[in-house]
Amino acid sequence: MKRLLFVVFLFLSSMSLAQNDVTKFLGIPVDGTKTNMIQKLKEKGYTYNSQLDCLEGEFNGYNVRLHVVTNNNKVYRILVEDAFGVNETAIKIRFNNLCRQFGRNSRYSGIKENQEIPDNEDISYEMIVNNKRYEAIFYQTEMTIDTDLFKNTILEFAKGKISENELAELSDSEKEQLVMVVLNEYQDEFKEYYVANNPLKIVWFTIAELYGDYRIAMYYDNEKNKSNGEDL
Repeated sequence: MKRLLFVVFLFLSSMSLAQNDVTKFLGIPVDGTKTNMIQKLKEKGYTYNSQLDCLEGEFNGYNVRLHVVTNNNKVYRILVEDAFGVNETAIKIRFNNLCRQFGRNSRYSGIKENQEIPDNEDISYEMIVNNKRYEAIFYQTEMTIDTDLFKNTILEFAKGKISENELAELSDSEKEQLVMVVLNEYQDEFKEYYVANNPLKIVWFTIAELYGDYRIAMYYDNEKNKSNGEDL
């Protein structure tokens, strides 16, 4: 049991199980109305541009535009977009530097250990010819661990590996062994399943290209307010 708790602790250090918490941007919950969010961002020193319907200012050492995105009048995303484009070499350096900054920040954990772009990668060729998308995904972390919820999610995931009858016949110790097998042998697959069933506090960024210039677009998403097809 101690070994199980230790493995769960390591795994959940990159995930949030606090279901009442949401992604934050500059300490502000990505939630509520657009008007209230704009006001809170103004209080942080950003200036509202009515023509572009965004806020302008500095973030992490760069001039940016902040876009407040809503669904059903609730904020579900803050888009942080570079105000000015740069060349391919500069954007690769900026992207990799962001990966390292997030990686060093104890409040975040990445979906993969290394999300940097290789030094020899021709990103313009890959984006234009192969339609490759460069993105890095991180989670705002919390150390709130509900091991029962975690184990139950693993057992639900395991139904795709063994039959429900077989699962029902397992003893408690055998179920704990099954949990270890999932964490050791199906970790990446389980992470995708876990994220799909337990929305996390996601922050991700990508490279956007416009007429040969490149920008970073960074997204602070509240998955709970995101559209799930309820308006269809």
